[in-house]
Amino acid sequence: MDEEEKLPLTEHLTELRDRLIRCFIAVFVGFVIAYIFKERLFQILTRPLIRVMQEGETLIFTGIPEAFFTYLKVSLLAGLLLAAPVIIYQFWMFVAPGLYKKERRMMIPIVFVSAFFFIGGALFGYFIVFPFGFKFLLSFATENIQALPSMREYLSFSSKLLLAFGVVFELPIVITFLARLGLVTVPFLKKHRKYALLIFFAGSALLTPPDVVTQIMLSLPLMVLYEISIIGARVFGKQRDVPDTEEEPE
Repeated sequence: MDEEEKLPLTEHLTELRDRLIRCFIAVFVGFVIAYIFKERLFQILTRPLIRVMQEGETLIFTGIPEAFFTYLKVSLLAGLLLAAPVIIYQFWMFVAPGLYKKERRMMIPIVFVSAFFFIGGALFGYFIVFPFGFKFLLSFATENIQALPSMREYLSFSSKLLLAFGVVFELPIVITFLARLGLVTVPFLKKHRKYALLIFFAGSALLTPPDVVTQIMLSLPLMVLYEISIIGARVFGKQRDVPDTEEEPE
């Protein structure tokens, strides 16, 4: 019996190993493809900053290998994005056998919608927040103080912001899923709206650089997303359970 009970676990571990290997291969292939266009990719990433910089200003690198490693990191990030469909597919194929049919039907749209919201958040940060944020931060330069951003610092700064905006835009998906499971309700979300707003501003201060402009530009979309979450909870939440709970005391 012990061997029979352990066999499924070993099979799961073997399957997990095989799917992880496929994910690593997909990331490596994406990395190689992205590295061919590394200069172009970094140029696209730095475009919001370059547009708000003064004439003659440019990015620099202070260490000899800094440019090389920056291009490697950019290629790795782009490779992860290229391999994302494969990674999501492998994750789905590993998790799907352990789910019920209803859960499988829920997971498929959740995966695609969550990817859509993540990309939407990253694009919002790139096209909306970056130009205003960089313009505000560079406005502190004077005749005696000149901004000399390095490649490494910019990559770290921009990637964290893009990741932060992508993650926070998942808020409607998370809350709607919790409402679907019956863990939160529309009255609960409305009642605690003011606490949620406070958490949004505190979280924005932690996720973004210490400037008011970027924090506000992250907090405002979160407020809108919270209202969208309430709509999603109203549409997809467990509304039928409410009358049952009211009749139970009788």
